[in-house]
Amino acid sequence: MGTGKSAVGRELARKKKWFFVDLDELIELKERRSIPDIFSGSGEPYFRRVERQVLKEVAREHKFVVACGGGIVINKDNIATMKDSGVVICLKACVDAIFARTAQSAHRPLLNVPEPKKQIELLLKLRAPFYAGADKTIDTSKIPVQQVVARIARFLAQKKAAKK
Repeated sequence: MGTGKSAVGRELARKKKWFFVDLDELIELKERRSIPDIFSGSGEPYFRRVERQVLKEVAREHKFVVACGGGIVINKDNIATMKDSGVVICLKACVDAIFARTAQSAHRPLLNVPEPKKQIELLLKLRAPFYAGADKTIDTSKIPVQQVVARIARFLAQKKAAKK
């Protein structure tokens, strides 16, 4: 969270003339409630089940850029679904950048804790082995959205050229 997935995803989709979907927004539409409401009312395990189902539905589509929540990678089946249906790009950022980007956000249930910066550090540490499986990782801590999109576009072009 706070690495720019939605902003970068929207811009990449616009540039490629593809569709964009933020998985969390789609979950909220399907559930007719916010992510914090899902977490508080039904719990994280329920949210992760819904997330898995929605990912499977989206993975059947073509020419989509999908922004997934940072915790989606903790399920190995999700990783397999993403890799089978497309290219997995991991956007990462340093703890300070994530903290600054998320500090004013009330819709991040995993950070609604007394010490959110420590929580960010913990989440990054726990998820690091899963994030390492991405096809490409880009640190967004100090570069603008347009530059991130350009790097992804170059990577996708190289990947496509290598397949030929």
